[in-house]
Amino acid sequence: MLFWHNQPEHLWPSPGELYPGPTSSLLREPLPLPYLKQEEVPNIPSEEPPCPALQYVLCAATSPAVKQQEEALTYLNQGQSYEVQMLCNSKVGGASQWPQLLKSVARVVFHDRRLQYTEQQQLDGWRWSRPGDRILDIDVPLSVGVIEPQMLPSQLNTVEFHWDPTKRTSLFLQVHCISTEFTPRKKGGEKGVPFRLQIDTFKPSDKELPPEHLHSAGCLIKVFKPKGADRKLKTDREKIEKQPLHERDKYQTACESTVFVECSPWPEPSAGPYLPLSPLALTSPHSCKHLSPERLCYSPPFVFDTLGGSPAEDLNPGASILETQQWLHRHRFSSYCRMLANFSGTDLLKLTRQDLIQICGAADGIRLFNTLRARPIRHRLTLYVAQEASRQEHEVPKNPDSGFYQEISLDELSAVELMGKLAELLALPANQIHRLFHQGPGGILILLSDQVVQNLKDESYFVAVVKKVQNPDGYYLVLT
Repeated sequence: MLFWHNQPEHLWPSPGELYPGPTSSLLREPLPLPYLKQEEVPNIPSEEPPCPALQYVLCAATSPAVKQQEEALTYLNQGQSYEVQMLCNSKVGGASQWPQLLKSVARVVFHDRRLQYTEQQQLDGWRWSRPGDRILDIDVPLSVGVIEPQMLPSQLNTVEFHWDPTKRTSLFLQVHCISTEFTPRKKGGEKGVPFRLQIDTFKPSDKELPPEHLHSAGCLIKVFKPKGADRKLKTDREKIEKQPLHERDKYQTACESTVFVECSPWPEPSAGPYLPLSPLALTSPHSCKHLSPERLCYSPPFVFDTLGGSPAEDLNPGASILETQQWLHRHRFSSYCRMLANFSGTDLLKLTRQDLIQICGAADGIRLFNTLRARPIRHRLTLYVAQEASRQEHEVPKNPDSGFYQEISLDELSAVELMGKLAELLALPANQIHRLFHQGPGGILILLSDQVVQNLKDESYFVAVVKKVQNPDGYYLVLT
């Protein structure tokens, strides 16, 4: 049996004792490594990504129960102020040439793609249930270096501010909505939906030009009721500690702070009539191009007559992107124009009923599908009416369509509606038709009331007889 004995270092034989020979042959030439002095080794590519000029750090611990291939997740308490450090490295990316003040926009949006499609409706419902409250706020007394903070009432989930990149800047944010408020049951628990906290930074420019985008980054968060985030974080830690060692390697190491990950900038309506979103913005679960409220309703620059009451026209398969946007506006789908910004007429017509329900929700998805397919609306009552041909020309105005049956469709099934349709058909002023009769059994005249109209048989046909009366001046109509 062999035993290994620990010996002091000076007892081990030297290389010269083990290998007799010249000392120079035993020692290698020193390698030119950069750790001896500040120099770069040529032709050795760096494996680490370059350090960004801007970086945002949320002072909240990440969850240890997140697997390696997933995005880091941070738990926050509702209404609690959390510090976000705004860091700037002036030696990278030409940051030394930036202006003294930068503008940043922080926002909380949905991470789940299903909720992105209905974000406008979700936020409107939250606004209705929590009047006067905001989703995202700046704790101004605790913030350091934050200049001109703005919290617009129309944008509950967005705040804006300016800051000096050469000075220390700490932004304290409060999130007032909890993740379970957007779940179907809304009974609380740990199955709330995740949000994305994103910050976009711009270089201010003249009023005529849009601001120049510099940097965007975001992180994944879940918001709990007060002290709920602490309990959840403790539960996750205990869960991981109970796992065997080989299972712990599948999870990320928790960090005391959350570093924002760089992502695509948020589309702003000020950048143009509409900003086309790439298909990845609608399909990638890790994309930061989420669909936001208010911006979804931004309309392309066109004018149409809303008072003309023109009937709805079908969408032409050859319609361009702009024409498709106009068609959506005319048919009251303005809130989805941003989402469908890249769709032409052909693209929109190719979507199935299930696709539209997934994008627009059940109600608007079915309505858009029926509008695209031009499904005919079945009226409650259809009548066929012809004008009596044997009448004197001086009694009523001439109508070239007299003697032919024409269709009258009724939806309200009221005498007023029928009288208005007959006045239009017979070219008579509606305010001069005083009575409307229906010829009953034995030639009797029955005054047409709402109840009589509702009992008329569908697809009945009549001949309209116009009788001139003097006192008061006007007409009686008789349907025979």
